[in-house]
Amino acid sequence: MAHTRAAATGRAKAYSEAPAGDPPASDVILQSFAVEYEFPVHFTRELFSPANRVFVDTLRRREPERRHRCMVFVDDGVLNVRPRLPAEIEAYAEAHGRHIDLVAPPVAMPGGERVKIDLHFVEDMQRRIIERRIDRHSFVVAVGGGALLDAVGLVAATTHRGVRHIRVPTTVLAQNDSGVGVKNGVNFGGQKNMVGTFTPPFAVLNDLALIDTLPDREKIAGMAEAVKVALIRDGDFFVWLERNADDLAIFRPEAMAVMIRRCAELHMRQIAQGGDPFEAGSARPLDYGHWSAHKLEGMTRHHLRHGEAVAIGIALDARYSVTAGLLEPGSEDRIAVLLEHLGFRLWHSALEIEGEGGLVLLEGLRDFQEHLGGELTVTLLEMIGRGVEVHEIEAERVAEAIAWLWQRQAA
Repeated sequence: MAHTRAAATGRAKAYSEAPAGDPPASDVILQSFAVEYEFPVHFTRELFSPANRVFVDTLRRREPERRHRCMVFVDDGVLNVRPRLPAEIEAYAEAHGRHIDLVAPPVAMPGGERVKIDLHFVEDMQRRIIERRIDRHSFVVAVGGGALLDAVGLVAATTHRGVRHIRVPTTVLAQNDSGVGVKNGVNFGGQKNMVGTFTPPFAVLNDLALIDTLPDREKIAGMAEAVKVALIRDGDFFVWLERNADDLAIFRPEAMAVMIRRCAELHMRQIAQGGDPFEAGSARPLDYGHWSAHKLEGMTRHHLRHGEAVAIGIALDARYSVTAGLLEPGSEDRIAVLLEHLGFRLWHSALEIEGEGGLVLLEGLRDFQEHLGGELTVTLLEMIGRGVEVHEIEAERVAEAIAWLWQRQAA
């Protein structure tokens, strides 16, 4: 369970900035308050089997006797492999009709980046919510990958200034990373996640059975975030990944379940205890390997999955960390070997594209900085299990790291 705990207190005080007896230069009331927030993250199987009470008990968490109005949006990619899912959801709602009022059949929405590149989909979902009279005590449920969760999260956060939102992540990447976070958003003006909010969900319900039906490529892509968070936060977890790489490479359910849960736990710990859950500062400590990954996604028109781009970014920044004297030599090979064993290809020709100012990839540094403002802050490695923040990236070292990646794939 993720916690953002603080004393539920508030205070307001008035004071003058001028000496006593003089006309005040300004009259200020300083408002200050803190709010406690928590949400459960469940790990279960066959969430919409009528015998499984996780979903209905989640709805009843605050108001156990109420009949709760719900609207469900489902990733069309999920429907391709599990076409009976809408019928399963409707049957579940009927079986628990005392507490669930499904106001409409589940609505299919585009999955992947398609749902994030056109605000039409956001407006369409908002219109449907309003037409079905979903209010702030009702629930909007998103069943899908990280992109759909991002888009529906934005819809829920901005309709009525906040409708209760339940995430049901269906990919490895969404279950172990984005689904347990507090960010929502869609792309705008060619910029990834330019329009969005920081709004925690009401709950996250991870159905591990949904992972079984994923295409192999999607299963592999999600493992990149596990490697990333192990590298910057938990060296023992990285060793576990190495020791269990054979089982993960063939997607053994037991190993996948442990990997997903530990990765999610580490992400949740950073959000709750890292001191900056809403990214008010200049750092993005969980985004190791991401400055280049986000740029690569756009450069390849999203032919590279997010996790595939992150894997390349992880390897690139590992090599950079070594040449910068931060990380012990040889560690970059150890990291690359694990990624390759899991099924990642650590090369894409987009890495070499040159523009008028040099490598186009380096424009990702500017985008990375502009997204938060402030000074450039990039996480690198000082050892396996510990990240370090730097404020400058040298183009020559990036070029050398790209050459190192090319040599690996050419060998």
